[in-house]
Amino acid sequence: MSKKIIRTEKAPKPIGPYSQAVAENGLVFVSGQIAIDPQTGELIEGNVIEEAHQVMNNLKAVLEAAGSSLEKVLKVSVFVANMDFFTSVNKAFEEYFKKEFPARETVEVSRLPMNAQIEISVVAQL
Repeated sequence: MSKKIIRTEKAPKPIGPYSQAVAENGLVFVSGQIAIDPQTGELIEGNVIEEAHQVMNNLKAVLEAAGSSLEKVLKVSVFVANMDFFTSVNKAFEEYFKKEFPARETVEVSRLPMNAQIEISVVAQL
C-alpha cells in the first residue's frame, strides 16, 4: 500500500511544505491544525475555547476527506501556548469526544504558528 495525500478545501491550506494529512496502512495522520478559517485563510480571533472549536472543525474536515471521522481518532497531540488553557481545552474536547476517548498528550510550547493559542494533530483509523 502506498501513501495517499489528503487534501480538502473545507480545511485551511497548509502554511508550509506539508500535507493536510497522509493516509497509509489503514491510518490517517493529520497535520497540526490551528484556528484558521478555511474560507478566509486568517486565524480566528477569540479565546482558546473558540480556537479549539475551529481547530476541531478543521480536523473533522480533513478526517472526513480521508474517509475517517473523529470517532476513529486513536491519538491526539495538543500544543498550547499556556498550560492554564488545559481545563478550557478539556471542556471543548468533551463536545467532540464522548466515549472511548483517544490517547492524548498536552504540551505547553513557547510559540505556535501565526501566534495561535492551540494546535492539535491526530492519528485515526480509516
